[in-house]
Amino acid sequence: MSAETGSKKTLLRVTNLRVAYGGIQAVKGVSFEVMEGELVSLIGANGAGKTTTLKAITGTLPATGGEIEFMGRNIRGQGPWNLVEQGLVMVPEGRGIFSRMTIVENLQMGAFARNDVQEIAADIERVFGIFPRLKERRHQLGGTMSGGEQQMLAMGRALMARPKVLLMDEPSMGLSPILVDKIFEVVDDIHKRGTTILLVEQNASRALQLASRGYVMDSGEVTMRGDAKELLADPKVRAAYLGE
Repeated sequence: MSAETGSKKTLLRVTNLRVAYGGIQAVKGVSFEVMEGELVSLIGANGAGKTTTLKAITGTLPATGGEIEFMGRNIRGQGPWNLVEQGLVMVPEGRGIFSRMTIVENLQMGAFARNDVQEIAADIERVFGIFPRLKERRHQLGGTMSGGEQQMLAMGRALMARPKVLLMDEPSMGLSPILVDKIFEVVDDIHKRGTTILLVEQNASRALQLASRGYVMDSGEVTMRGDAKELLADPKVRAAYLGE
């Protein structure tokens, strides 16, 4: 069973996580948790270890120490395909769409672990409701779309797996200011529709504005944690990550 914190379940708990590249410790004993219904932001400068942490959680990089629990079960070392079936789904940095497949085919790939054909079709329509631009271009190849459209597709594909926890790695990276606004609007909308989210972002201000709680990573360690609005107002955070 998942651990309880008050009336909320802890869906994802990371304890003393360590990850090394060769002899270099990239993640040094990181601990945090994400409770049911939360949007939690993990912020930090480039190279702080945020993406490495997500890759270790999702099994695409081996952890060298620590524990990773999802829904109360130890998942360290499991492959990403198994975790998707359990409801732990990631939108990767750089989008990672299938460039030679159409938008519809990409969304269908997001439901690879499902066999409820009618529900899959209904979920595709729900994704089109969130991202009308994808519906307009449903038969277009993924690789011919703009960066912002590809980010929408990557997010839509992840939603097709019906995630219990959605991990998002730098969804605003490389986008124009207008598209950044759109992506954060959609992240907020997805959360309000009931999806629990762990958001990794270099755009600390926008990430903390959306979140209920936040964690700050620096040089492979969590250096600050707490209420997102309090972190946003903290002079140290503002000086280090908001350019003030």
